[in-house]
Amino acid sequence: MLTETLGPVLIANRGEIARRIIRTVKRMGLRAIAVHSEADADLPFVREADEAVLLGPANPAQSYLDAAKVLEAARATGARAIHPGYGFLSENAAFARAVVEAGMTWIGPSPESIDRMGDKINARNLMEAAGVPVAAGTREPVTDLSLALRAAESIGYPVMVKTAGGGGGIGMSVAHDDEALAKAYEQAARAASRFAGDALDGPAVLIERYIERARHVEVQILGLPDGRVLALGERDCSVQRRHQKVVEESPSLGITPELRERMLAAAVRAGEAVGYLGAGTVECLVDADAQDFVFLEMNTRLQVEHPVTELVTGLDLVELQLRVAAGESPDLDVRPRGHAIEFRVYAEDPKRFFPGPGVITTWDEPVGEGVRVDSGYESGNTVTPFYDPLMAKLCVLGEDRADALAKGRKAVEAFAVAGPKNNLPFCAELLDDDEFVSGDYDTALVARMRGGRA
Repeated sequence: MLTETLGPVLIANRGEIARRIIRTVKRMGLRAIAVHSEADADLPFVREADEAVLLGPANPAQSYLDAAKVLEAARATGARAIHPGYGFLSENAAFARAVVEAGMTWIGPSPESIDRMGDKINARNLMEAAGVPVAAGTREPVTDLSLALRAAESIGYPVMVKTAGGGGGIGMSVAHDDEALAKAYEQAARAASRFAGDALDGPAVLIERYIERARHVEVQILGLPDGRVLALGERDCSVQRRHQKVVEESPSLGITPELRERMLAAAVRAGEAVGYLGAGTVECLVDADAQDFVFLEMNTRLQVEHPVTELVTGLDLVELQLRVAAGESPDLDVRPRGHAIEFRVYAEDPKRFFPGPGVITTWDEPVGEGVRVDSGYESGNTVTPFYDPLMAKLCVLGEDRADALAKGRKAVEAFAVAGPKNNLPFCAELLDDDEFVSGDYDTALVARMRGGRA
């Protein structure tokens, strides 16, 4: 049935996530089709696919973000389904709609669900109506500074300022007073105009109450064709630089069993509220002192950190995405075991976290029981400046957190990368940081490690 419904599958992405999806697609007996830019022609995912199509130049707008080219590649190769991975076109409702209208299977939620959750203001209003806790914040787009100042006065400082659309921490910052708010609003407004394509009546900005000493905890959900929404456990994503995740782990040490149950139940309600289908993530901010949480946003796609959930549950989330897209509603017995940690290995300076592309002269991945590496590169490849500098995800699974930390230290030390700058030294530093090792940390951990500069 899968072969008839889905195969061949075109993967509309690149690097480590394209390679990881290809692995599952081929294991399930389906043909895997890659698309790539000129800059990525020599990367492993292109070679490992059953077929590969050149989209165009390195510029993403002329390759991975060109929906028409991706659809033409799908038609030319006889693809019957498209998996978008994450980033690029993965949360583009218009592209998802075009895939469906072309008679192909979209491996993801419906275009309507993507639309409804893609705008953070609309999403928080929907969640509030569904009984999911939200922070005090603006229910309408904030389109000028005077509105922002009035909103902050009503909510009370500190406030989080962010774009209503987009993700990845772009345009996001915290303001503790009017002067800081003016700067934060200008930054978010620029980002909204540049990345979110907001209308001419003003950039759409969201302002919410900021939780001091917050932890960022997300719940993995899976919506099934029979209408059920399953919660597959949580991931703690509090280790961040510039509001972008660097390390994730499961289970979270920052929540009690009682809070975990409330978060899982809220995530299920969130999925049910939008008729969610497939793999998605409900992200929350947790007040660890009060043991309470608020909805942050919903990612209508596979997450970078999905291997953490796969390791503790034994599930293959890409396989589940494929089966759900084919109309199956699998019965899952979800019983997380052990402790998993993912370290994102970036081509970046380990002190200030600026990108550091270059030719890889050494690439030697660690191996061992409980060690998993999802990589997009190998020795001889070039990390170019055109895309996100993520090179690999180093993941470890231990019997408990102490065991996972021990395996993480060995794996980080054994991971040899030379050529481009990389953040493995930071990962080693983190694994020896008392606050991280204790498990009692929050989203400001990396900033404290860097004297407030991250």
